[in-house]
Amino acid sequence: MQLLAGKAFTPSNPVRLLLWLMATAMMTLEPVMADMSEKTDPPGVTSDNLLDREWRLISDQVMGGVSTGRLERDQVLGRDCLCLRGNVSTENNGGFIQMAADLRENDIEARSVYDGIKLWVSGNRHQYNVHLRTTDLWLPWQSYRASFKAEQDWRQITLPFERFESYKTRRKLNLNHLKRIGLVAIGSDFNAGLCVSDIRFYRD
Repeated sequence: MQLLAGKAFTPSNPVRLLLWLMATAMMTLEPVMADMSEKTDPPGVTSDNLLDREWRLISDQVMGGVSTGRLERDQVLGRDCLCLRGNVSTENNGGFIQMAADLRENDIEARSVYDGIKLWVSGNRHQYNVHLRTTDLWLPWQSYRASFKAEQDWRQITLPFERFESYKTRRKLNLNHLKRIGLVAIGSDFNAGLCVSDIRFYRD
């Protein structure tokens, strides 16, 4: 409402009142639309390196498995990195170790402006997974998964969100609800050795 001589002013004529309300609504929407355009990243822009977050180790021991692992800050082939190392065992219905980090609200825009995940990895030529969790998932084994192979030399891996497959859930991946990311050694008996120097969301 406008203020006139210290009093609230509202047009009394129904037609004028309708026009006034429409004009007020347009004035209210304009700053919001401008704000959205300002926060839409241009092509090629990436988020901050997610390795700056607090990462923790999770293993199948939470469900009775016997896999063992550790997280280590290291320098591999000239790069500072975070490494997931250990022994993956399928005994006792287990079979995974994981490095995981919770996501902050500003890690990925609520309007999902990013197209996928890029990571720079070095490893032992084994297959690993990236697991995404959202607030839509309740059971600990549910996730959205994509696989990659970690060669010994440093390589950039690009994983578009469309490559992530739903696991043990019928819900589609909702990027607005992302809450956690994990890098996982899973599925067979092997010695895990995965090092990551950079991981971030990207936009084409």
